Amino acid sequence: MQIAQDKVVLIHYTLTNDGGKVLDSSSGGDPLAYLHGQGNIIPGLEKALEGKQAGDKLNVRVEPAEGYGVRDDSLVQQVPRRAFGSVSKVEPGMQFHAQSAQGQMRVVTVTHVKGDMVTVDANHPLAGEVLVFDVEVAEVRDATGEELEHGHVHGPGGHQH
Repeated sequence: MQIAQDKVVLIHYTLTNDGGKVLDSSSGGDPLAYLHGQGNIIPGLEKALEGKQAGDKLNVRVEPAEGYGVRDDSLVQQVPRRAFGSVSKVEPGMQFHAQSAQGQMRVVTVTHVKGDMVTVDANHPLAGEVLVFDVEVAEVRDATGEELEHGHVHGPGGHQH
């Protein structure tokens, strides 16, 4: 069975950056399960997997625009420490949920703390990165009605309800 819209796909993968540093991998664990065509994985990888079938192996290079986006420096801001409410110690690397001016919830990462000011970055941590995936397609199957209704895979390697 070929990978196509609304098929459940299970893949083993190793993700590296353009310099070869391993960022993530399914090695030694369950394959990643996703519902094809539902935006469950980044667009560049999903496009490369279209038409593949179980047993296929591929190396995919994904540019930022087809991955986690191009870095947007306007998403880096300085905010007063008091904006973190009851959090007693704010440190680089911490992540928080924040509401944008348009009312959207975003994850922001603290990148710098100096005095009473905290620098936060709302870019995805992999924004601006070229991503390289080594992928093996483990399985392709029809989605269940419930998976189609929910827009994601259920069970091992997928979402658990």
